Amino acid sequence: MSAVVCPNGHPSESTDYCDVCGEPIGAASTPAASAPSGSTPAPGGASAAPATTQPVQCPNCGSPAPGGALFCENCGYDFTTGSLPDPVEPPSALSLDPPSRPTPPAAPVPGTPSASTPPPLPASAATPASSSTPPPLPASAAPTAPGAGAVGEPAAPGEPATSGTHLPTPPVPGPDQWVVEIWIDPDWYTAQQPEDPMPSAGLPGLVVLRERSVLVGRPSVSRGIHPQVDCGADTGVSRRHCQLSTDGQRWWVEDLQSSNGTYVSPAGEPLPTDPIPAGQRRELSDGDRVYLGAWTRLVVRKALPGEV
Repeated sequence: MSAVVCPNGHPSESTDYCDVCGEPIGAASTPAASAPSGSTPAPGGASAAPATTQPVQCPNCGSPAPGGALFCENCGYDFTTGSLPDPVEPPSALSLDPPSRPTPPAAPVPGTPSASTPPPLPASAATPASSSTPPPLPASAAPTAPGAGAVGEPAAPGEPATSGTHLPTPPVPGPDQWVVEIWIDPDWYTAQQPEDPMPSAGLPGLVVLRERSVLVGRPSVSRGIHPQVDCGADTGVSRRHCQLSTDGQRWWVEDLQSSNGTYVSPAGEPLPTDPIPAGQRRELSDGDRVYLGAWTRLVVRKALPGEV
C-alpha cells in the first residue's frame, strides 16, 4: 500500500488519520512520490525526496518523542501548553471512591476543645462531698419519740400507749398504781334487753391505767381508733364511748357523746337509769360502778400487790 502524507508532513499508512499525530488526512493528499525506476532524471534536474520530521526531546523528563507529538508518553508533559498533569493520589485498596486531592486540615477555632482535651467536670463533681456531712435520712428512717410506735402497735411495757393517732398523755402522777376491772354484768344485760346474746359471766378483765387520760371504747382499724380500755366484745359500746382521767388521787369519767350513754352508780345501790350528761366530767368515788353498752361494767381502783 502506498503511504500518504498528513498536513503536518508525517508519512502514514492510514488514509483517514495520521499514524503519527492523528491529524485528519484530507482527500487532496497524494501518495508520497517514489523514486522513478531506471536512470530517467526528474524534471528540473533534481530528484524529489519525501519530507521527513525529526524526533523531539521532552523538556521535563528528557525522553524522546516523535516529531509533532502532543504529549510525552513517559511523563505526560503537554508539548502544546508546556504544563505537567496534576498529581493523582493513589487510591486505597479498601476504597471504592475515585481518587481525590487531599483536603488541608481546618485551622482550630480558639476556645473550642479538641479531641485530646477532656471535657470540663460539672459543678457537682468538681467539689467532693465532705466526709463529715452525713446524707439525709429518708422519711421512713426518721427517729421517732420514745414510746410513740406505729398506729395499731401496742406500747412497750412500762410506757404509755397511744390512742389512735393522738400523742400519748402524761403518765399517772403519784406513787399509786391504778387498774380498771371490766365485768360482764347479767343484771345490766337484763335491764338493757339487747338482741345480741350475752357472753358467759366470769372473772373480770384487768387493764392497768398507765396514762393520766385513757379512752374507753371499741377499736376500729379503718378509723385508727385504739382505746386503752378495750370493750370490743360488747357491740353496745361506741368506738369512742367515754374517757377516764385522773390527777393521781381522784378519777373522773366523761361521756364522749356515745350512742347508748354512760351511767354511774355507787356500789350496793340499784342500777342507774339516767346517763351522765355528755361532755361533763363526773368524779368517781371509791367503789363506784360505770355501766355502758349491753352488759359492760367498769370499776376503777388501786392496784393490789402483784397486779402491776
